[in-house]
Amino acid sequence: MPSRSTSSSLIVGVAGGGLLGAGIAVQFARQGHLTRVVDPDPEAAARILAQAASILDELASWGTLGAADRDNVARCLSIHTDLGALKNAGLVIEAIPEVLEVKHAFYRELEPLLARDAIIGSNTSGFTPQALATALARPERFLITHFWNAPHTVPLVEVVPGERTVPEVIETVMACLTQIGNEPLLLRRAIPGFIGNRIQYAALREALHIVAQGVASPQDVDRVVCATLGRRYPYAGPFAIADAGGLATFLSISSHLFPELAGEHDASGLALLREVVEQGHRGQRSGVGFYRWSDDKLQRFAQARQRTLQSAANAEPWDTPTGGN
Repeated sequence: MPSRSTSSSLIVGVAGGGLLGAGIAVQFARQGHLTRVVDPDPEAAARILAQAASILDELASWGTLGAADRDNVARCLSIHTDLGALKNAGLVIEAIPEVLEVKHAFYRELEPLLARDAIIGSNTSGFTPQALATALARPERFLITHFWNAPHTVPLVEVVPGERTVPEVIETVMACLTQIGNEPLLLRRAIPGFIGNRIQYAALREALHIVAQGVASPQDVDRVVCATLGRRYPYAGPFAIADAGGLATFLSISSHLFPELAGEHDASGLALLREVVEQGHRGQRSGVGFYRWSDDKLQRFAQARQRTLQSAANAEPWDTPTGGN
């Protein structure tokens, strides 16, 4: 079994102190796991602690902050710049930039520091475990743990084992993620982008295609999505919606509409996105993207996000994960 602390809690390492890394660390620390975040940036500690405080404040505003949560985070969460801080970790979640060569170099440096039974999980958004594990001496102790931003608001984690991942590792990680309050979902086999991002980017590709073809503005597309699909997706996914609408009807529409959708060889949407980025418009962080993000608009966006996430957190699912057919 992975290394454990003297309090019998799992020692967890998180590599990378960005928004997701900090959020993942807080999830583990809230449940009393000694959690060590490693980020080479000397200013990372202040940023991560501020993010942790913001997460706890948000949970408190929803009434879902546990009595011991703040004490656990203060006691269990530590931030380091030296990778050696992870040497006793039984589980390390890698949340560094999405560059394959950078991840490979990191694994080659990390793995020799760890115990042979330690587990490494990658928070990659799209690389397969096979592509990542080529840099590992012990690929059987590796798998993907794809958290969504932010882990305390989007509990689902896509768990993707590699071809050589042993069952014990899968079972340990699934149990650990459940224990910290997340919802692990095990994929039957690896595929680039997994489930969520493949659907998200398929929708984005079609949305970009619509705008690139001059059919509508980005704002028009967003309005249609929020007012239609956005009303359905909080309670049902594509398959339940198709069942509700009638599969014969969906088959008829799909037969003539699928050939009209943007395909892999249609580059107009990608060209549009590249053009916007090359103009220096990076979205909210730069103040301009497909929208102009004034302080007032940023505040209204944040308030809408807060209301929606709080509602989702308190909602009861219509079906259970094990409900089956």
